[in-house]
This record gives sequence, structure tokens and C-alpha cells, in this order.
Amino acid sequence: MKNMKFIAGIIVFGSLWGFAECIIGSLLRDANLPAGALMTGIFAIGLMTLSRTTFRQPGMQAGIGLVAGALRLFNPFGGCFICSAIAIMAEGLLFDLIWTGFSLDLKKTQTLAIQASLGITSAYLVYVGGYIVTQILTPVFSSAGFYLENLIVFIPQILASGLFAALIGVVTVPMVFTLKKLDFALQDRLYYPITIGVSALCWVIVITNTILIVWL
Repeated sequence: MKNMKFIAGIIVFGSLWGFAECIIGSLLRDANLPAGALMTGIFAIGLMTLSRTTFRQPGMQAGIGLVAGALRLFNPFGGCFICSAIAIMAEGLLFDLIWTGFSLDLKKTQTLAIQASLGITSAYLVYVGGYIVTQILTPVFSSAGFYLENLIVFIPQILASGLFAALIGVVTVPMVFTLKKLDFALQDRLYYPITIGVSALCWVIVITNTILIVWL
């Protein structure tokens, strides 16, 4: 039963993240706003922090990233959707590695200062790391070929672009920890219907949106 809850959690958090990337991210890009930093700093870091502090299971965020990235592939609009999908999957894996590597599931994350520091560090490393992974893998998948010199040229720009995500993360992570203090939990009889329903709704909306864009 616990494993089923874990899997359902991966699917629902991944679906929410993927939905946000496809729908909200597209709106941000249309408005010429820094969608990448906003999506990572708010939705990616927020949902992954919430899932990690709820389940405290290493490996979960990597799975969430896979689900979200897969959903992004069903919405091939708003820039390079392959780039976005790769970045999402990489961010999930990086978040998982950061929290596991630094043993951040322990109770030492209780103070506001540590939570803020965690937000800055996680958001910056996840965003920059995802960006770099995208620059490496996208040319490979597109058969263009990866050239190290091309990546090196953009490294200063990539490192600088992560600062905005870090500033957002300093607010997002403490907010998640504050919400966790409400100690809201779904009853077992409601857990699966709600998680399955929310996940299905996210996928239906994204796929329907894709079909409508193609037809119109």
C-alpha cells in the first residue's frame, strides 16, 4: 500500500508540474516573461520540495521529473519542447541528487535561514544544471552534434540566468515548509481518487489543448 501511495504521488506531482510547464509556461513565454526561471523557481522547486518533505523518499523527484517531462512532450509548442522536456527531467534528477547527497531530509531544515539558503541553492543548481544538460543533450537528440566549444561560450550567460531562479527559490522553499506546518493529510479512502483524478485532469487538459492548437 505504501508503494502504491509513493507511485501515485510521483504521478500526481509530475502531472501538476507538467501541466504548469505546458499551460502556465506557455502563457509566460507569450508574455515575454522569463518562463524558465519562473517555472523552475516556483513550480519545479515548490512541487519537488513539497513532495520530498511529504514522502521523504529518495528517487521520487527523479520520477516526478520523468512524468512532467513526458507530459511536456505531448505539448510540442512554445519553443523547443524537446529542450523543455530534457530540462524538466534533468531538474528532477538534480533536485533528487542534491537533497539526497546533502541529507536534507533530516530535521536540520527547520530554521527559516536554512530553508532560505536551501531555496537559493536548490533553485540555482537545479536551474543551471538543467540548462547545461539541455545544451548538451538537445543537439545529440536532434542529430546536430554536441560541440564543447559551443557550450563554453554560453556558460557565463547560463550561470547568470540562474540568479533569478535562486531569488525565487529563497521565497518558495520557506513557503512550502510553512504550508507543511498546517499538517494537512488526505484520508486513505480519498487519497487515490483525488490523486488519480488530478493527474488525469492535467493530462486531459494538456492533450486537449494540443489538439485544439493543431486544429485551429
